[in-house]
Amino acid sequence: MVQHDDTSQAGTSQDTLSQDDAAAVISALLDRWSDGIRRRDLAHIAAQFTPDALFQGFDPEPSFGRDAVSAYYGKQPVGLTAEYTLIRTSALGDDAALGYAAVAFHRPGGPVNVYLTVVAVRDEDRWLISHYHVSRIQ
Repeated sequence: MVQHDDTSQAGTSQDTLSQDDAAAVISALLDRWSDGIRRRDLAHIAAQFTPDALFQGFDPEPSFGRDAVSAYYGKQPVGLTAEYTLIRTSALGDDAALGYAAVAFHRPGGPVNVYLTVVAVRDEDRWLISHYHVSRIQ
């Protein structure tokens, strides 16, 4: 069950993204991302991110942009898959949404469980990840 941030703000326009829409946006985006991981399609994975996306995986330093995203997933083991459960979503305005999920990365050596925070932004007719950050669950 996804928890929505139902805080309303005075003066919010009617065309602001609804909380239910934010959940749908984040789910569709993470579905495309996890599908790319399953297929090991680095171009498809990177295409889910903005050209200047901030990406913080398990590397000690953050990286930026689609080339960095592609390089990160390119060094992951063959057979990697990602299953996620949305914990919370929030509309951040008409063109931005926040998602927080529990993700199990299934690797040949066993699963790695993380919390994932993403900020998605609307880019014309599609939504892309502009900020990606994982925190390992011990």
